[in-house]
Amino acid sequence: MPISTRHQVSRRGFCLCCLGATAAATGAWLTPREVFAEASGIVEMVRSEAAKAKIAVHKLRGNVSVLEGSGGNIAVLTGSDGKLLVDAGITASKPRILEALNSLDDRPIKHLINTHWHFDHSDGNEWIHAEGATILAHENTRKHLDSGQRVEDWSFNFPPAPAGALPSEVITGDTTIHHNGTTLSLRVHPNAHTDGDIAVYFTEADILHTGDVWWNGIYPFIDYSTGGSIDGTIRAVSAVIAMTSDQTIIVPGHGPIGSRAELTEFREMLVAVRGNVAALKARGLSLEDTIKARPTAAFDAKWGQFVIDPSLFTRLVYEGV
Repeated sequence: MPISTRHQVSRRGFCLCCLGATAAATGAWLTPREVFAEASGIVEMVRSEAAKAKIAVHKLRGNVSVLEGSGGNIAVLTGSDGKLLVDAGITASKPRILEALNSLDDRPIKHLINTHWHFDHSDGNEWIHAEGATILAHENTRKHLDSGQRVEDWSFNFPPAPAGALPSEVITGDTTIHHNGTTLSLRVHPNAHTDGDIAVYFTEADILHTGDVWWNGIYPFIDYSTGGSIDGTIRAVSAVIAMTSDQTIIVPGHGPIGSRAELTEFREMLVAVRGNVAALKARGLSLEDTIKARPTAAFDAKWGQFVIDPSLFTRLVYEGV
């Protein structure tokens, strides 16, 4: 699929996609920070919306497709060995995900790779495992799923996942696997979005799924509760860029399918905002005063118009510098 004609994935597939529904229900638009503070509601809202959302299928190349509409973007590799999925979406979407998968071919799901532990990428683990899939993830992803986890920025406690949802295969470093005649290079990015991020490169097709290391078109969330950091995110994005060329199709964790140029622009934004915030913090400015100084101002029109607003992103960067 040429980048120039790629499908622009809608923002409805984002993990915190339902701010509009919150506004409609309350009669007032909540800021992203207010929504995060009421995250017990947003988690259930995402699950509720996933039960109704349509799943769009976007065929790329080399038997790789993307399913959009249930949590993070799901990559699917089809072939005679059975389907391999990258990320699992939300359980409430199961009927529509199965319908979408069956539209690709009638072979079973054999493997699932979790790019990280967050529920919008792993909530479907249990039913996908029940379909016959082996689950692979970073060891820290299994740890967070197995023990339960609190995300401070969401004020939400996730309980331990059921046994069937836990990865049975774990990795601690870069790994190569083979499936359906395809070489998949799994690259670990420590302390980036979380402490267990994996990017998956479909070598022959030249397609890269970044997981939540990249949010295309919006400011990203960084989960400091489970080892994420702004510096680790920048390092991860730099490493991902080095894996790609201008011909590489890049699938972000959230947002439209993109290109190396767009990913590079994302990195430039991260570096600039980090520098601005670090300079203000070094001068002794409090978080409140740093937010008032608008260190993201040059980027807000493009990046600050959705879930992570400029003040929230400033706070996330401030925490890590």
